[in-house]
Amino acid sequence: MINIPNILTAFRVFLIPVFVLCYYLPIEHAAFWAAFFFWLAAVTDYFDGYLARKLKQQTAFGAFLDPVADKVMVAAALVVIVEHYSSLWVTIPALTMISREIIISALREWMAELGKRANVAVSSIGKWKTAAQMVALIALIWQQADWMEYFGLGLLYIATALTFWSMFSYLSAAWKDLSGQ
Repeated sequence: MINIPNILTAFRVFLIPVFVLCYYLPIEHAAFWAAFFFWLAAVTDYFDGYLARKLKQQTAFGAFLDPVADKVMVAAALVVIVEHYSSLWVTIPALTMISREIIISALREWMAELGKRANVAVSSIGKWKTAAQMVALIALIWQQADWMEYFGLGLLYIATALTFWSMFSYLSAAWKDLSGQ
């Protein structure tokens, strides 16, 4: 149970309150440090999965904690940027992304109960969504310059489109079971 991938995942969980605390600290460069810790957490997300597969260290604990850490990390960042920007144009994509995560998590749990978890396994669209989402959130947390915020908002909308696309794909894959046909 204690291995490098699980340590990285646990470290990502630890970084969530660190990133939020840094974001709200009344110090110079607080946004940079918040973005840095969020970036570091995002990097551990890539490496824990890669190392688990490469080192053949996949565990039930890691399979449970990894997606939880991802969802809490993203939800925390979305809440922070919604509060900061206080705009419908940020709130709607954030709400869409958080809602999608809840829906797909419930779908995967339900499909696992049917023994069909593989039908809704992570797809390449989901991976692209996550990448766009992470880069968008880093830019929107850091807010170094206007161009960075516009870039972040653009990527946030790309991630939102990919959110809908991946959700539709997962629901389509499970539709036969959902509709009882």
